[in-house]
Parts: sequence; C-alpha cells; structure tokens
Amino acid sequence: MKAVATHSSTLQFHSRPNSMTRVRDFIELMKPRVMSLAVFTALVGLLIAPVHLDLVHQLIALLAIAAGAGAAGTLNMWYDADIDARMARTAGRPLPRGKISRREALVFGLSLACCAVAILAAALNMLAGALLAVTIFFYIIVYTCWLKRRTPQNIVIGGAAGAFPPVIGWAAATGDIGLEPLVLFLIIFLWTPAHFWALCINRAEEYDRAGVPMLPVVAGRAATTQQILIYSILLVSASVLPWVVGIAGAMYGVVAVACGSIFVRLAWLLRKSAQNDRRAAQRLFAFSIFYLFLLFAALLGSNSNNEWPTKLLTYTDGVRSFDQAMILSRATKIACNERREGGLRCASEH
Repeated sequence: MKAVATHSSTLQFHSRPNSMTRVRDFIELMKPRVMSLAVFTALVGLLIAPVHLDLVHQLIALLAIAAGAGAAGTLNMWYDADIDARMARTAGRPLPRGKISRREALVFGLSLACCAVAILAAALNMLAGALLAVTIFFYIIVYTCWLKRRTPQNIVIGGAAGAFPPVIGWAAATGDIGLEPLVLFLIIFLWTPAHFWALCINRAEEYDRAGVPMLPVVAGRAATTQQILIYSILLVSASVLPWVVGIAGAMYGVVAVACGSIFVRLAWLLRKSAQNDRRAAQRLFAFSIFYLFLLFAALLGSNSNNEWPTKLLTYTDGVRSFDQAMILSRATKIACNERREGGLRCASEH
C-alpha cells in the first residue's frame, strides 16, 4: 500500500509540470513578443482617440486585440510547421518539437480568433471587430498562405497586417476610422520591411533551405541592404507626420527626428558593411524593435489626454462646415424660388 501511494504521488508530481509545460507551449504558439508589440501600438491608438473609454472597456479591447494577435500567430505556426522544422531559428517551436499537434493548433487558433472578434464586436463596436477579423484573415490567408512562399515582396504586402492594431484601437474607442490612425498605420507599414529584412540577412541560408523566397535569398545582400536604406528614409519621413499634423507635440518630434537619424545611420552602416559582417544587421534589427516602442511611447506621452488639437480633425471639421454652408445656401435658394413662384419676395431680395 505504501509503495502504491508513493507511486501515485510521484505520478501526480510529474503530471503538474507536464500540464504547466503544455500551457507554456500554447502561450508560445501565440508569439507573445509579437503580440506585445501589437497590443502596445493598439493601446496608443486607443488612448490618443478623441473619445475616452472607461477602464473596463479599455481592458476588454486590449485583451481581445491580444487574443486576435495570438490567434494569428498560432494559425501562422500551424500552416508553417513544415518550414519551421527546417529552420534553426524556429525549429524549437512547439509544433516542430511535437509538443502540440497541428490539429490542436488549428482548433486553438480558430477558437481564439472567433472569440476575440466576437468579444470586441459585442463589447465595443462592430467596426473594431470587423477590422480585427480582417487583420487575422490578411495575416493568415494573404501573407502566410499566399505571399510568403511565392514572392520576395511577401513582407512588404503582408506587413500591412501588423500595421492594423492602432487603427483597431482607435476604432474601438470611436467606432470610426480617422486619418490619425492611418498615419500610425503608415509608420508601422514602412517600418516592417527594414525590421524584418535586417533579421533575414543573417538567416538567408535557412530561408533558402526552407524554400521561402525572402528578399536576401532572391536578390542578395547588396540589393536587400539598399532596399532597407530606402525604407528607412521613408520611415523617418513618415515618423514626423504625427507632429506635423498635430497628433503629438514637440517632444514627440524631437524623439522622432533623433531616433530616425540613428535608424538611418544604422541602415547606412549596414549598406556599407562587408558581406560577412553579421553585426551590422543584428544592430539594426535590435534597434528597430526599440525604435518602434520608443516612438509610440513618445507619441502617447506627447499626446497626453489628447491635449494637442489635431490639424487633420480641424481640416475635416472645416470641410464639413463648408459642406453644411453649401447645403444651407442651396436650401435657401430653393425656398426663395418657391416663395417667388407664390408671389412673395425673399428677405434677401429686399
């Protein structure tokens, strides 16, 4: 009896770490580092919006967006399990190691996606839920299933999925899409190629072995570093737009210019680096992550409580006022014509 009891307790002891390991494997499926960046940019879009949500709805929105990002990461790993197994960077993921089956990953990813979209639509608004659904669809179907294995421009087009979170955050707060979150979309869209190609340069052989036509594989290092420099310059130009259009104040402008200068400098050093120099690409990749976090943090700090009057909104309001004036003018003319036909004179005609 004693031996049986000891054996039973031993089994229970070993089952707990296994259960915790399974939980960690499912968390890893959701790509938590990528998820954290998506959630942070969504938070910025949510907080700089002119409509302020209560804390409960803010948390619901962020949790739903995090779940949606996790669903996209899970479904990406489900589809790319064969590629991941052939690359050193991804061979340790749960699916290549056999810790989670492809069926489990598919069910988990689809369930998570459906719940995230439904909760965001029900708790906030239909537009935010629809945008989250489009983002997941775009990342899985357009990027992962269609573009990734077919064109070296995969990350350029597919990178749009990663640029949607601030738009979703804004939509969750306002129920609308303004020009302001589209500026943030543009920044992330231009940031993605330089960020990801800097990673791919040192892993071109792995991508080639896996059959993925990333730009360094197809065009080579020189052409890739040139494209990185071009996108870096475009990124820095776009990064000052929040300051120019009035989404943020001077503090953000200083950070954008200073960090942008470093970004372009690192891209230039990568462009001029030797073929076997791995450090230049590693430095740019590491700084690119820090750059985006710092840029959006500066935007959030500079836009505290949306205190900066947005020029884009002012312009839009002016257009609306002009349109309303024109409509009123037309209505007045119609009324005058009707009164004239009835034999009366308008006040403006006296």
